[in-house]
Amino acid sequence: MDSDFHKIEKKLGLKFNNIDLLKRALTHRSFLNENKEWSKIGQNERLEFLGDAVFGLIAAEYLFREYPHLKEGELTSLRAALINGNSLLEVADKLEIKKYLLVSKGEKKELKKSHPYFLANAIESIVGAIYLDQGLEQTRKFIEKHILVKANQLLKTGSHKDPKSIFQEKSQELLGITPVYRFLKAWGPDHSKQFKTGVYLKDKLIAEGEGFSKHEAETKAAQKALLKKEW
Repeated sequence: MDSDFHKIEKKLGLKFNNIDLLKRALTHRSFLNENKEWSKIGQNERLEFLGDAVFGLIAAEYLFREYPHLKEGELTSLRAALINGNSLLEVADKLEIKKYLLVSKGEKKELKKSHPYFLANAIESIVGAIYLDQGLEQTRKFIEKHILVKANQLLKTGSHKDPKSIFQEKSQELLGITPVYRFLKAWGPDHSKQFKTGVYLKDKLIAEGEGFSKHEAETKAAQKALLKKEW
């Protein structure tokens, strides 16, 4: 199994000082249920938490520096588009993370089909591992190479505006109201939980969305709301 981690090191263009950090970044919690001996390595949720924060900081700094003409709202939308689940999934595909991510046998069958967010989350975990092992500068190089290079194309096509941003802009422009997203319910096991979220204008429910993360549920709610309002 160690040879697999050396292969992914090459794909990342890095040599880890502590290879256990990379192993942890690629270990989903479901894997530990079937492989108790791996518990000393641990699972990747804490690294995902750290990676998400590092991603946000580096992306914000980069966009602030490279696009001085953009206003705060545009910077926020562009950053969100660069580091959202779909963008991270593209990176996961490019690096073939599916080959290396350690999940339970049951979850392995579902990867990419119904649980693609496992792969996107793994990219955040890897970023957290790189940050702890290599420091901020190497992490910045990795994120700029694999993620931030897409900023110009997103701006050119206008595709950096996600449904939530568009719905907010339209709501404020046409109605003078800022949408509010409210968590409605969750179900399923901890490692495969689903969420339902509603988007409201004042106290009126406009649409609901479901997903494997709260962000995905909110995005789908916004998509439905745009259709309902014919915006």
